[in-house]
Amino acid sequence: MCSTVLKCLAVFSFVLSISVTKAQSPKNWDEKQLIESAELATIINTNNSIPIIISVGPGAVIPHSVNAGMANSKEGIEKLKSVLQNIAKTEKIVLYCGCCPFEHCPNVRPAIDLLKEWKFTNYYLLNLSTNIKVDWIDKGYPVKNK
Repeated sequence: MCSTVLKCLAVFSFVLSISVTKAQSPKNWDEKQLIESAELATIINTNNSIPIIISVGPGAVIPHSVNAGMANSKEGIEKLKSVLQNIAKTEKIVLYCGCCPFEHCPNVRPAIDLLKEWKFTNYYLLNLSTNIKVDWIDKGYPVKNK
């Protein structure tokens, strides 16, 4: 019995370590691809060359943004594909999720992987280091009217 329990614990530990590793996988973007909240808010407030803004998380709260749905689901990736299909590969795109810090976010990596796979060249990730509430809403940046 002790042997069976130890085997079960070993398997559980292995599966848990894979899950934690996957949830905290390395960034698939670099620092120069981050756009700060203040910069995007200024662009929106001045209506100055607004990029294509895509939410790949639980909802689109930033004005001018399109809600592609959560990119960690098949449905979300399919919706993101439909959003991207008529966009030029060089068009400026800003992705955001805002559900949680990047190291735990299940949505930004699959979305960026798709942009890379489809050979987009001018994409950025909104730097929401905590979440959309703390890093955007609480700072008084513009939000969509409900």
